[in-house]
Amino acid sequence: MHTAVSEPAFDLTIKRNCSISPRDLLCVLAFLACVTFGIAAGFAQAGAWPVLPFAGLEILALAGAFYLNGRHAADYERIAISGEKLVVEASDAGRVACHEFDPRWLRIAERRLGRDLRLLLCSRGSELEIGRHLDAERRASLARRLRRSLPNR
Repeated sequence: MHTAVSEPAFDLTIKRNCSISPRDLLCVLAFLACVTFGIAAGFAQAGAWPVLPFAGLEILALAGAFYLNGRHAADYERIAISGEKLVVEASDAGRVACHEFDPRWLRIAERRLGRDLRLLLCSRGSELEIGRHLDAERRASLARRLRRSLPNR
């Protein structure tokens, strides 16, 4: 006997805007390291050798910032409504969390913090922020789309 798999009524994947590949980012870091150490070597040759450790610290700090930013390059949120459940799968720095909600008990809340808008899924005392990778205008659009897609609304 063949059972039919239902297609999701709503399925959206939201990813971060990552405008540079990890390989290109490494090339930028290598270029900056060459320029920084080249300038530091010139100063060291002129007698200001204490510049060298600070140039090294500068490149280490920049490499650390690039690394921390790169850990989140593949972050995403997937929101799907299928049958009797709404599923949010969120990846944050390689950790994937899956949250399930019953759409009948779900409330979509919008909270303004100055000019920023937070979008929350609220159900039975728990809250989950969604749309973290979107600007305020697109979060509002996501809220409208979700409200239209929820059953019994």
